[in-house]
Amino acid sequence: MLLTIYNTLSAHRRDWAIGITLLCLAILLSFFAHDIFFRLLARFRPKYQAERPLFATATQRLRRPARWIVILTAIGFSLPWIPIPPNYTDLAHKALGILWFLALGWFMISAVYMVEDLLLRRYDVGASDNLRARRVRTQMQFMRRISIFLLLLIDAGLILSLFHDSKIWHYGAGLLASAGLASLVLATAAKSTASNLLAGLQIAFTEPIRIDDVVVVQGQFGRVEEITTGYVVIAVWDQRKLIVPLSYFIENSFENWTRNSSDLIGTSFLYVDYSIPVEALRQEFTRILESSTQWDRRINALQVTNLSEHTMEIRCLMSARNSGQTFDLRCIVREKMIDFIQKNYPDAFPRTRFSAISQPESGNSFPSTQPQS
Repeated sequence: MLLTIYNTLSAHRRDWAIGITLLCLAILLSFFAHDIFFRLLARFRPKYQAERPLFATATQRLRRPARWIVILTAIGFSLPWIPIPPNYTDLAHKALGILWFLALGWFMISAVYMVEDLLLRRYDVGASDNLRARRVRTQMQFMRRISIFLLLLIDAGLILSLFHDSKIWHYGAGLLASAGLASLVLATAAKSTASNLLAGLQIAFTEPIRIDDVVVVQGQFGRVEEITTGYVVIAVWDQRKLIVPLSYFIENSFENWTRNSSDLIGTSFLYVDYSIPVEALRQEFTRILESSTQWDRRINALQVTNLSEHTMEIRCLMSARNSGQTFDLRCIVREKMIDFIQKNYPDAFPRTRFSAISQPESGNSFPSTQPQS
């Protein structure tokens, strides 16, 4: 009797030892296989690629989730060799399945980020002519969020599929039945969310705004920093962040300074006296532009655009590669043109002239003044 019990315990310990040993070997082999595969992938360099290996950069996002998938798969193959009590076998398989599907979801989301990195590698937003880069980046950002949302739904469905024999499906059916009533209440509350989601889809493909666009929204000048599925983040020039719902850009008008090109035309206005020679100002304006690094040599025009009783309005028209350089160039032109007028024509700034008109001699007469035309 005791010998039988001893033999049974010995066989049970032996089975556990064999199972744990196989499990450890499987984990070690999966570690080695994963490491060797990604090392070989990192060394692969296409002939046309002279810079850092593309796959070495892209697969960094897949390395960690792939490791867990390989490890959990190895554990799944070695699980039948572990003498788990029959009451806990189903629980162990379900727990392993949940972990494996979670790792799979992590892997799929990382793959979406990897594809985005590969596609955006060719498009540099920092370039001077970055219209195509901003267009692709805006579309990819929105499609990435939609793809991740759909992948999360698929992964949640795969995890729930493991419980097809349990009562979870009954609870789910009850929730779906009650959702019909709840949807009537949520429809009103989710109206703005749905409109923003549809507006995001429309913005991604009709492109009224893109990432890095220079816009004027509600009187605020800024740059589009981020476009989410619900709102747009605009970086204002004084480092504030303006958060605007996506639906605003569909339902309201706004200024987009870089809709078709980043090249812009800037103006600086001068208000001077009639006595100043316009041709001298025109020559000085040309000299200022030619000495400036911000000018792109497209537009150079100085014109008298308006006249009033006391002054004439002179418009200095210039062009630059982007909005930042246009703003700097306008300031430079104002400062140097004022300096030129101060040094060469100090009497040509706006002024009001008065002249005395003599009156006939009388007892109570006073000199009066009249503006000179």
